[in-house]
Amino acid sequence: MKFEELPISPEVKRGIADLGFTEMFPIQEHAIPPLLKGRNVIGQAKTGTGKTAAFGVPMIERLDWKAKGVQALVLTPTRELALQVAEDINSYAKYTLLRAMTIYGGVSIERQINELRRGVQIVVGTPGRIIDHLKRGTLTLDGVKFVVLDEADRMLDMGFIDDIEYILRRTPKRKQISLWSATIDDRTRRLSRRYMPEAEMILVSRDEIAVEEIDQRYIRVAPYEKFDILLKLIDHLHIDRAIIFCRRRTTVDRLTGDLRRAGYDAAAIHGQLSQARREQVLNAFREGRLSLMVATEVAARGLDIEDVPFIVNYDIPRDPFMYFHRIGRTARAGKSGTAVTLVTYEEDEELRRIMALTGTRIRKMTLPPDFLL
Repeated sequence: MKFEELPISPEVKRGIADLGFTEMFPIQEHAIPPLLKGRNVIGQAKTGTGKTAAFGVPMIERLDWKAKGVQALVLTPTRELALQVAEDINSYAKYTLLRAMTIYGGVSIERQINELRRGVQIVVGTPGRIIDHLKRGTLTLDGVKFVVLDEADRMLDMGFIDDIEYILRRTPKRKQISLWSATIDDRTRRLSRRYMPEAEMILVSRDEIAVEEIDQRYIRVAPYEKFDILLKLIDHLHIDRAIIFCRRRTTVDRLTGDLRRAGYDAAAIHGQLSQARREQVLNAFREGRLSLMVATEVAARGLDIEDVPFIVNYDIPRDPFMYFHRIGRTARAGKSGTAVTLVTYEEDEELRRIMALTGTRIRKMTLPPDFLL
């Protein structure tokens, strides 16, 4: 299902489109419709499944855009997650009058008080600092219509159960709640039974897209140095088995030839090859007789291969959704994996869209000086 098909306002659709989102992830497809109808939802989903958009989009759609007071509260276990969630929500709400702010400890509370006085509709924060503001009277939750407990299992692991209940008791009885957790155990069930009876359960299976087990990195490159950087990356990480993705078939063929001339065991796979040749390459890679498989992104959807330790995005994909199809070839069956993307200086927007799609962060990687000589 596509975001364009959702019964939401043109302004929200425009904000989503600006991020390059087209297709919905499974958790979004299943959670957004009931949330738009005002139902409580329990979503079992890991980081990287697209849960921020799953609760953020219906939240924005259902809030009063003209009202100034706090209407939505998102509780997170850490300041890092709070910053990430608020940034994503503000991106979705770009063409509305809504604004999200963060509240967490370790920074000036006065600055947060001033921001609250100016008027925001969505507060994203950690339980401890939220309670500080409630006790000071600088934050009131009387107008809250929407509460999100993000990564609830982590908050419970950190001992926040009493804080969460303290906060929930200070919100109106009539409100919509969504709870998001990588695991649903007795603690989360008790919490949900108490505060969100008859909630709809949304599950994302282990086979769906989840990227927390993948070490995601990017390297800044100039277009002319991409091949040299790729060779240095292969040597630096001791890559002996990887899928290398390119946007175009011509790039796949050229890169495969360059790698073979450089002494690497590489083969191409794309839609212009015969079915027999594609099967030959796939079988060789599966059986360990081929080290580097260079593929187009179209091939990413159909590759039935497990236990690939490295994914290299030689070209960053234009469609953020395709990025996750590519890197989904690694970190399967509970194993870890590494995905490295070569990003030119003109591709910052593509990188930002990819990170916004699921709220994950891709860390910058710098090769040691010896590898840059």
